[in-house]
Amino acid sequence: MKPLEILRWMTLGLFAVTSLCAQSAPRASHVFIISFDQTSPENIDQAEMPLFKVMATEGAHTWEAYTIVPSLTLPSHTSMLTGVGVQKHQITWNEWETTKPKLAVPTIFRLAKKQGLTTAMIVSKSKFKTLEQPDSLDKFIIPQEFLSPGIAAAAADVIKELAPNLCFIHFGDPDFTGHQYGVRSPEKMKALATCDRALGVIRTAITAAGIADSSVIILTADHGGHDRTPEENAARAKQGLGPQLGTHGSAESADVIIPWIAWGKGVKPGFTITAPVIQYDTAATALWLLGVPVPENFWGRPVTSAFSD
Repeated sequence: MKPLEILRWMTLGLFAVTSLCAQSAPRASHVFIISFDQTSPENIDQAEMPLFKVMATEGAHTWEAYTIVPSLTLPSHTSMLTGVGVQKHQITWNEWETTKPKLAVPTIFRLAKKQGLTTAMIVSKSKFKTLEQPDSLDKFIIPQEFLSPGIAAAAADVIKELAPNLCFIHFGDPDFTGHQYGVRSPEKMKALATCDRALGVIRTAITAAGIADSSVIILTADHGGHDRTPEENAARAKQGLGPQLGTHGSAESADVIIPWIAWGKGVKPGFTITAPVIQYDTAATALWLLGVPVPENFWGRPVTSAFSD
């Protein structure tokens, strides 16, 4: 073989090795992101949530993750599932608005579908339709029974039928009760306990589907909350609005500090995450686990410290 041919084959070999190294092997086959709406670490500490707390102890956790500002459900979940901040995704409203511009950045479901993965979203609020992009979701479900038992039942059916590679599940109960009765009210604590039992239904479904050993479950929230002052409710009354005990949306610690727990395949057991975790890191972590390339323009970064090498 001539020297020029040898050099050519060496160059091609180096290129092949480099290309192979650039491919990210999946660290898990299934990732489940479960969001407990309006749930702060303080709420979890006060509530009867034995399964959530066991998963935090057994897995990797931080009680000092942060959501975005404004700490509202739709903007926060959009960051959670697109990997960028509100300045980038531009979803600043908090309701399902057909007249608003479409989400212009891809969700992690759309990125996963491009890699041939199966995806699903089971949620309790119509505003999540904002995240339903073309060619992104195999299943998008808002159950008629939209409280956590209905959400868990619908999710269990999807897991049995599809065994999705990427699945997002949303429990809205804590937010519904927190607004009506207060963020630390007995009613909200009861709602959180109900969500914990629903989490057990999902865990059982994952095991029954035979995918527990290849799955990672991420438990988190979109935001926390605080109780309104009498002055705030007086201002609402002047606007013709009824009293609302619990609220959120500010940059206050009570609103923006959220839990973040990883449990399952490859997770360091009993590990406390000390690196900063921001809302959009959830998106990057899910893609990284599934071997889907994390876009360079992502604001989020995988929480790699939570996982074994």
